[in-house]
Amino acid sequence: MLLALPVISLAQENSPYSRYGIGNLVLPGNIVNRGMGGISSGYAESATINYINPASYGRLSYTTLDLGAQVDTRILKSTNPAGKLTTNNATISYLQLGFPLLNGNKKAIQKNMGWGVNLGLRPISKINYKIEKDSRLSNIDSLATLYEGSGGINEVFVGTGVQLKKFSFGFNVGYLFGNKSYSTRLVFINDTVNYLKSNSTTKTSIGGLSLNGGFQYAIQLKNRDSASGILRIGAYGSLQKKYNASQDVLRETFSFNPITGSTDPLDSVFEKNGQKGNVELPATYGIGFTVDKGHWLYGVDFEISNWDNYRFYGQKDLVKNNWTVKAGFQYFPARNNSRKYTQFIKYRAGFFFGPDYIVADKKLPQFGVSVGAGLPLKLRHAFYETQRSVMNVAFEYGNRGNKNNNIRENIAHISLGFSLSDIWFRRYKYQ
Repeated sequence: MLLALPVISLAQENSPYSRYGIGNLVLPGNIVNRGMGGISSGYAESATINYINPASYGRLSYTTLDLGAQVDTRILKSTNPAGKLTTNNATISYLQLGFPLLNGNKKAIQKNMGWGVNLGLRPISKINYKIEKDSRLSNIDSLATLYEGSGGINEVFVGTGVQLKKFSFGFNVGYLFGNKSYSTRLVFINDTVNYLKSNSTTKTSIGGLSLNGGFQYAIQLKNRDSASGILRIGAYGSLQKKYNASQDVLRETFSFNPITGSTDPLDSVFEKNGQKGNVELPATYGIGFTVDKGHWLYGVDFEISNWDNYRFYGQKDLVKNNWTVKAGFQYFPARNNSRKYTQFIKYRAGFFFGPDYIVADKKLPQFGVSVGAGLPLKLRHAFYETQRSVMNVAFEYGNRGNKNNNIRENIAHISLGFSLSDIWFRRYKYQ
């Protein structure tokens, strides 16, 4: 049962839905992809790292350091009881370093071959909630129940991708790690009987190897006798997998100081540490395409995840299979005779929709729109003719839930990323 919103606003993110599954899933993809609604299956570019489909690494031509960060604003509205809560949160979206291994190799150029490697770190999910529920037992005493949770899942990975003429394939191997901690505190407001206050805390640590892969196939489009663009079809996926877990459980009584707000444990009723188990995460598959016509790029993705197979220590949760449709485009106005800075900006927009994987309050439909831009960093240096470093920005606005749900979320993401590909990583040319 989903509970009412807390009365007070918190500076840290607070989302009741993150209590279920592995929490709120972090929007995947780099800021370039997210500015176009999240399309990534068929996206590949020489100085952009697309970790969603590692087949794209084979297209890398420049050593690139890519860092993304975001600020999230979440507005929660409750119908029963009526309430509203606004929270803010800042986080690192990803950190990755990609580099080509065959750049400048004459044989590779002649055979239209490419080989790239990427090292990365990214969050997968976040858990953050604090919910208070007040009730009365048999018209005798009042009971305040406080539900709190924190944690999340992260992944550090290394990947490689190879391009063989029109066909590319690649994979990421990583280590997935994180924890899920949740507690329930019961505090009786003693009208008649003096009850002890109780706390139940469970913390689960998760870890294990992860693997995902993908492929892309490029088709040259022709307009009569001349080339008019490239159609790139792609797919990616990861298999269902069990991850090792260790769980600590504590049941205790405590005292509460209403003046300072502090709590002190009184007695441990039950404690068990290091209980071994598994957390089983579902398979995820995506397929899509992009059409790159030089000044225009557009694409569509479809992704599905089998959350019906999710298990937490053998138990199901309030999660269900879900799917997402993503679509977006990019416009690059620069011509051979362009001189204005605004003509070298890449303009992006897109949208996505589909049900959320959490079904704690009936089905949770999701919809979002995004706009973004790639702003070239005009760093002049005598040694280099061209520069590839870009500051990418994106604004995403979406909602989770509708009038059929007791709690609805409106979410805004402002993202900033730096893709650095020039003077730090290219060889100097001396006269």
